[in-house]
Amino acid sequence: MPEAIRLERLSKSYGKQRGVLDLDLEVQPGEVFGYLGPNGAGKTTTIRLLLDLIRPSSGRASIFGLDCQAQPIAVHRRVGYVPGELALYPKLTGEQTVRHFAALRGGVDPAWVNQLAERLDFDLKRPAQTYSSGNKRKLGLIVALMARPDLLLLDEASAGLDPLVQQAFYQILRELRAAGTTVFLSSHNLPEVERVCDRVAIIREGKLVAVQEISSLKAKALRRIEIVFDNHVPVAEFEGLAGVRDVSVTDRRLTFTVQGSLDSIFKAAARHTVQNVISYEPSLEEVFLSFYEGEVQHAV
Repeated sequence: MPEAIRLERLSKSYGKQRGVLDLDLEVQPGEVFGYLGPNGAGKTTTIRLLLDLIRPSSGRASIFGLDCQAQPIAVHRRVGYVPGELALYPKLTGEQTVRHFAALRGGVDPAWVNQLAERLDFDLKRPAQTYSSGNKRKLGLIVALMARPDLLLLDEASAGLDPLVQQAFYQILRELRAAGTTVFLSSHNLPEVERVCDRVAIIREGKLVAVQEISSLKAKALRRIEIVFDNHVPVAEFEGLAGVRDVSVTDRRLTFTVQGSLDSIFKAAARHTVQNVISYEPSLEEVFLSFYEGEVQHAV
């Protein structure tokens, strides 16, 4: 079976503006694949190239063996897409919008559409011009998911959704994946990618700098930890632990940065009376810096 997505030295130049450069990437059928990078890194450009919304300066992209530039109609039949910025017909209701795109698809299961709307807490009866940004995002998800496509291309798909709806969305993704759908999830949200993806590619300044299993990404990420002790702060016990750096003490609060496993830290803390432990999720830039420290910082 051909790869769900295959990029071969794919490049897009906008003149002085950065696009993407020499992307080589394979996504296997049935994967939930994260495409991680800060805003402006080239994530949306990559998806638009896959959909033939823009043409590459060089290289090739294919979906399930179909050339994205030579066979765009065949590609679109197999793809559901949620753009980062969704344009809707303002006077059409959600239901009318769904019917319009369903007709272009050749029909969809109305029961499945209603189930999606219920699970995403979305009112199909209102006109699009009355929807908040979060509700517009829900409608975009319904339109992308309603045909149960072979491949979902999601560009910041959960942006603007409240936490409960995000959880419902993640569950729907898990169910579709179990049924064989491949998911390509573009995001700058590290916790989201960690939660739902099998592998992740990191793109920075238009260049693909790594493809990693999620477990490897977590192992290399820096975390900032604060531990508040009941009285004495055992500084020396933590300064010697593997991966621990930048140790400081204020009153009874011990603060440090750690890379990798937290097991030895919690074992050391458990020998004392602890009042509180606070762990700060790393920012995306911190993940980049910790992942490529001393390796590719100058290259990217």
